[in-house]
Amino acid sequence: MIIVGISAFYHDSAAAIIKNGEIIAAAQEERFTRKKHDASFPSNALSFCLKQAGLSSLDEVSYITFYEKPFLKFERLIETYLAFAPQGLKSFSKAMPIWITEKLFQKNLLKKELLKFCNKSNVNEKILFTEHHQSHAASAFFPSPFEKSLILTMDGTGEWATTSVAIGDSNKLIIQKEIHFPNSLGLLYSSFTYFTGFKVNSGEYKVMGLAPYGEPKYTNIMFDNLIDLKDDGTFKLNMDYFDYCTDLKMTNNKFAKLFDSHPRKPETPITQKEMDLAASIQKVTEEVILKMCRSLAKETRQKNLCLAGGVALNCVANGKIVEENIFKNIWIQPAAGDAGGALGAALATWYQYLGNKRRVVKSKDSMKGGYLGPCYTRETTKNYLEKIGSVFQIYDSDTLIEDTVKALENGKIVGWFNGRMEFGPRALGARSIIADARSPEMQKKLNLKIKFRESFRPFAPSVLEEYANEWFELKSISPYMLLVHNVIKKRCKKMSKYNQQLFGIRKLNIARSDIPAVTHVDYSARIQTVSAKTNPMYHKLIKRFYEKTGCPVLANTSFNIRGEPIVCSPQDAFRCFMGTDLDILVIDNFFLKKDNQPASLKEDYKKEFSLD
Repeated sequence: MIIVGISAFYHDSAAAIIKNGEIIAAAQEERFTRKKHDASFPSNALSFCLKQAGLSSLDEVSYITFYEKPFLKFERLIETYLAFAPQGLKSFSKAMPIWITEKLFQKNLLKKELLKFCNKSNVNEKILFTEHHQSHAASAFFPSPFEKSLILTMDGTGEWATTSVAIGDSNKLIIQKEIHFPNSLGLLYSSFTYFTGFKVNSGEYKVMGLAPYGEPKYTNIMFDNLIDLKDDGTFKLNMDYFDYCTDLKMTNNKFAKLFDSHPRKPETPITQKEMDLAASIQKVTEEVILKMCRSLAKETRQKNLCLAGGVALNCVANGKIVEENIFKNIWIQPAAGDAGGALGAALATWYQYLGNKRRVVKSKDSMKGGYLGPCYTRETTKNYLEKIGSVFQIYDSDTLIEDTVKALENGKIVGWFNGRMEFGPRALGARSIIADARSPEMQKKLNLKIKFRESFRPFAPSVLEEYANEWFELKSISPYMLLVHNVIKKRCKKMSKYNQQLFGIRKLNIARSDIPAVTHVDYSARIQTVSAKTNPMYHKLIKRFYEKTGCPVLANTSFNIRGEPIVCSPQDAFRCFMGTDLDILVIDNFFLKKDNQPASLKEDYKKEFSLD
């Protein structure tokens, strides 16, 4: 039996397909359209999923499940406006025509789009809907390596739920309790994303990356005025300070007065104020999550924890849960945001709606390393590279690895494109830009010359799984780059008294460890442990680098420029290669040097993407 899951019409649209419970494929629409966080119906992603499953149309699919219930969302919208009336008339008048003409009748819109993939007209009988948090919870529990687990979902909001607690047991998943809109940890964090001058639903990870440059001096103000936090982690927001219920912005003048400033205008200089606000909201978020986890562990006596929802991408908070040993084991859905809802919707149908038996492989999840997207044949890549007149060599695997390692040793930056694309927001060695983590200049060079983005943004270490504990204070594997832990002390460099007194962005250029390109200013790192089982080629590359240098770590960042989705195809990869200061491009077994390429193939396409 084949089931398709769809998420769409808000942000990060995606499609996923499963066959008899096995995950076959999943991808975000943005990777195909090149429009970041694309919310449109995932036509391209769905086409890919069907092709990957060997299907010609949706006629061969048993069920198509949408990741949330539009009528419940509409109910929440109406009730919220009524509760806050007469405030929000402007927002209400803008939202209603869209909802009445389009979103309220989303099943009809879905049917119209799905019929494009059918030869028969019986698609209406196949459409199901799950609740938003049910989709998230299913995406976290059913692929996890646990027979039984607590599941915590936290995001901006679904239909009503912003935080939900569920228990997963075999093929059952029962939601126990919820916190409802407008009380939302995700929206609280997004309010500070907005206030510090970044894009909501896009720039939250920038706030997390900025936090270590600041001091959490506003936490008391936040707890005294914005959020009422109970000992069990439940909370309520003071809506006097927020406008997201009634207006087209997150915060209001009272919020600005509380912090004695106005929201930073995007692209203006970041000040110490923004850094301190980031540090403060990060600390508040961690305290809420830790209190909730401690209470739930005690109440439910569950040993395992699964996480999903956008807040689960806060890898600093995730690392704190692990460090405290609140649960014996933790597993986080790599596509924790709304894109992962497509996969969760399909899995919820297979297990909950149809009641199929679940088989768990101990200590192994069923996400296939997250490599669920498209790959490209050698013939396709060769035809493209020849057509545009590029200069390339085709190597066997050993020669490819050897020449790539040599380039990395010599300080070159490599665009690494190998196998199936990752599902989720992290580049995991399939669509990555990689470099020598030992270089003190590499972080700045990667940010300014390759990514064209803010200099403070950190990079992730890809480390051989078998050597991770020799470099990081890591208690478990971290294959999906969703845990932050410190570099071990013997790899760290002691700061001089002068350097210890530096504030803010002045901390940036001080090498803090033997791998400064991936060591954040607080000695932390967002770690990806690389396994030979899930990504043999990437593992082989890092292993050879280790054999030659004694360092089993590479700096890894997503293969794209600022504002652009991660590359999907060889065409995307070559364009990024020629539009940046990348030195080397590897596309599977194809090896390209920038210096060998015709000058006519260079291009500057930065202005095509709106800044994220």
